[in-house]
Amino acid sequence: MGLRSGDTAPEIDVGTDSGEPFRLSELRGSKVVLFFYPKADTPG
Repeated sequence: MGLRSGDTAPEIDVGTDSGEPFRLSELRGSKVVLFFYPKADTPG
């Protein structure tokens, strides 16, 4: 089971490249495109 177009995304809580915290929920109410890709140098 995975996400489908239109599904509510789970909370994502990560650090940015500059070390600042980022939570996906901060963008609630905005249109957001999430792109997931496989780890580098892995099949898929």
